[in-house]
Amino acid sequence: MDTEKTFVLDTNVILYDHTCIYHFQENDIVIPLTVLEEIDQFKKGNELINFQAREFIRNLDTISGTKLFDKGISLGKNLGTIRIEVEHSRNPDLKDIFMENKPDNRILSVAYTLQQKYPQKQIILVSKDVNLRMKTKSLGIVAQDYKTGKTPRIEELYKGKTLIEDFDIDIINQLYQAPFEIDILSSGIENYVPNQYYILRNKQRSAIVHYNPETNMLEKVDKKDAYGIMPRNAEQTFALHALTQKRIELVTLSGKAGTGKTLLALASAIAQSSQYRQIYLARPIVPLNKRDLGYLPGDIKAKLDPYMQPLFDNLKVIQEQFPEKDSKYKKITEMLEKEKLFIVPLAYIRGRSLNKVFFIVDEAQNLTPHEVKTIITRAGEGTKVIFTGDLHQIDTPYLDSQSNGLSYLIDKMKGQNLYGHIRLEKGERSRLAELASNLL
Repeated sequence: MDTEKTFVLDTNVILYDHTCIYHFQENDIVIPLTVLEEIDQFKKGNELINFQAREFIRNLDTISGTKLFDKGISLGKNLGTIRIEVEHSRNPDLKDIFMENKPDNRILSVAYTLQQKYPQKQIILVSKDVNLRMKTKSLGIVAQDYKTGKTPRIEELYKGKTLIEDFDIDIINQLYQAPFEIDILSSGIENYVPNQYYILRNKQRSAIVHYNPETNMLEKVDKKDAYGIMPRNAEQTFALHALTQKRIELVTLSGKAGTGKTLLALASAIAQSSQYRQIYLARPIVPLNKRDLGYLPGDIKAKLDPYMQPLFDNLKVIQEQFPEKDSKYKKITEMLEKEKLFIVPLAYIRGRSLNKVFFIVDEAQNLTPHEVKTIITRAGEGTKVIFTGDLHQIDTPYLDSQSNGLSYLIDKMKGQNLYGHIRLEKGERSRLAELASNLL
C-alpha cells in the first residue's frame, strides 16, 4: 500500500493556479493560515494575479465550514481533503535555524510540524520558490515544484518548422510551377502537422513550403515584405506567412533577443490594419525589483512608458523604412493618435471583448498558463492573437522555461488547424547582438 501523502501549499502555487487544490488526486491538502494572510494582500487590483487571489478565496468560501480548520473537508469524489492549519507559533526546533519570522519560515514550520506529528504520512511542501524548496529539503522534508502545466524542455518543444535534406528534386521542381502546390500525401512527407513549415533541400535546389490543413496541400511560400520590413531568412519568411494568413487565428513566435519576433508581428499588423478594427500591443508589467508601479513618479502613462518603450522602439524601426513625408511614415503616427494602434498593459485588457482586433502580446514568457488562457478567451469574431517571447529570458520569479504560459501554449496548441508557430533562431538585429546572445 502506498504511503499517504499530505501536500502543504505555498502562496505562489495558488497565485499561479487558483484551481490547484483540485490537482492532487486523492491526497490531502494543508494550507497554512499564513498563506491565506498573504493571499489577502493580493485580492485588490486589476492584474491577473489579483484575479487568481480573488477566485481562490471565493472558491474556498463555497467549501468553508468549521471542519476546514479541524479534520478538513472533502474536495469531492476521488479527491482528498483540504484543511487550514492555524499555526499559532513557529516550531521551536526551527527558530535557531531560520531565525527570521517571515511567511516562508512559518509555512516551512507547518510542514516540519506535520512531519513530526504524522510520521506515517509523507509530507510534501509544494512551492514555486526554489529557495524555499531548498530550505525544506535541508530539513529532510520532501519539496517539489507545482507540476501541473509543466511542458517539455525548450529543446523538445514544437518548433513549427522542419529541415529535410536530400528531398526529391522532382517534387521541388513541381513546387516552382503553377499552381505552386502539391498534395501532402504524394509529397513523401510523414508525420505532418497543421500549418507546419518545411525547408526542402536537394543539392540542386531548395524550396520553403507550408502545409495547409484546409486544402491538404503543401504550398510554396514566397518571400514577401510587410510594411517595408523584408524577412532576412527562411524562419522570418515563415513567421510573416503565418502572421498574414487570415485563417491562422493564433500565432506564437519564440526566439532569443534580436530574432525579429516583435518587429515582424508589428509590421504585419500595420500591413493588415485595414482588415481589423484596432491593433492592440500589450506586454506584462514585470518590475525589475519588488517595487510596483505605485512607487514610480507621474501619472499612469508616465509609469507605464518605461515598460512599453520596446514596443515604441520597434514601431520607430518600421516607420524609418520610409521618408518622413511619405504617407506610410505618417500613417503610423496617425494610427497612434487615433488609437487605431493602441499600446496598453495587459491588465487593461481584462473584461473586454476583442472583436476584429489584431492583438499582439509581447514578452509572453512572463505569463502563467492561466493568464494566457484568460487573454485568448477574450478573442471575439475576426480577431487574431499573437504571442511573442524568449523562453530563455523569464523575469517572473515563480515561472521557468517549462511552466510559463508561452511554453504551455506552444505545447497544447500544436496540431490545431487555426494555430501556427515558429521558433526563430537566427539573430538579425546586428552582428554584435548575435555574438553577445550566443556567447554571453
